[in-house]
Amino acid sequence: MYPDLSYFFHDVIGTDYDNFFAIFKTFGMFLALSFAAAGYVVYLELKRRQKPGGSLEKIFSEREILQGEKADWKPALSGGILGFLLGFKVLHIYNNFEAFKTDPVKILLSFDGNLVAGIIGAVLMGGYYYWDKKRQELPKPIKVKEITRPSDRVFDILVVAAVTGILGAKIFALFENLSEIGSAKELLDQLVSGSGLAVMGGLIGGAIGVLIYIRRVGIPPIEMMDAAGPAIMVAIGIGRLGCHFSGDGDWGIVAAAQPDWWFMPDWLWAYDYPRNVSEGYHAGKFFGEEVDCGGCKYHWKLMQKVYPTSVYEFFMASGFFGILWALRKKLTVPGMLFFVFMIFYAIHRWSIEKIRVNDKFMWDMTQAEVLSVAFFIIGILGVGYLFLRKK
Repeated sequence: MYPDLSYFFHDVIGTDYDNFFAIFKTFGMFLALSFAAAGYVVYLELKRRQKPGGSLEKIFSEREILQGEKADWKPALSGGILGFLLGFKVLHIYNNFEAFKTDPVKILLSFDGNLVAGIIGAVLMGGYYYWDKKRQELPKPIKVKEITRPSDRVFDILVVAAVTGILGAKIFALFENLSEIGSAKELLDQLVSGSGLAVMGGLIGGAIGVLIYIRRVGIPPIEMMDAAGPAIMVAIGIGRLGCHFSGDGDWGIVAAAQPDWWFMPDWLWAYDYPRNVSEGYHAGKFFGEEVDCGGCKYHWKLMQKVYPTSVYEFFMASGFFGILWALRKKLTVPGMLFFVFMIFYAIHRWSIEKIRVNDKFMWDMTQAEVLSVAFFIIGILGVGYLFLRKK
């Protein structure tokens, strides 16, 4: 496994484990890649719908902006805040680099930092922002019309989705693992840790955040939902590859004996996840044995091989994305594509839960299974309602 880039470069070019590149965590990089890929899919779909005759052709906002206006304190303030945050953290990271390599998110989100470096950063960055605005001044400012279409807001949508999605994923993960949290300190550590994210919570949290945002900027929610369906499938698939390559514990139950008909590589049936980031823990219990890797930090593998369910999810999500992408031009009723996505997602998650280890939530089902049932019912009812309404 590759908990971070240092392990990848060790296998490729022979550099040491746990060196500087350890700050680049595999799961975090795949998470960022999943957001970027989803954003690109949303951009392509919104762009298509904005063309003449498209459902978003007449959806845009227009405003007048001043170019070349006189510089004031606002750029200096925003630059100063950014400079303070950078200065406050950079020197602290340098002085605590070993801890930063282990969990960068925890260090970044903590309240620890260097106050003097923060003040210096604020002065330098604030001054630069003011100077930059000053040099753009014109003798007479001019008014320019700025037209913003839905596809122009994809970056803002991604930021909202990332913040609210990660928050939702954290909250759901905490509820799934309440039995393992014994104190307020452990709760805080879980909140600021870079690990421990529930996909279902991320979907719900991100959806709530994005819907609130697009209503404010005038994008019809039903159109955004249709564009988001295929994008979410892409994000899930790429994100699950991050789970697999880092070995973050998102795998299945102990695998049964491999059948004679299995024609794919052995590790796709059962895998022991050497050098996994979970450090020998599986489903909250220690389940590992040491790997001889010359003293590397992540030196555990599973004693019993398990189903690599994160890889199965990648294949399923990729297949469902292909179907949704092919259907997007054929399903012209607004909302239909999104409800089909809900059905696909429910099928994919329900089937994976059958070979994953998760605590039961209610009715002898896991939290993801309960929500999958709800998603499936909503998807079926939505498709049926829209079909009948069109008829």
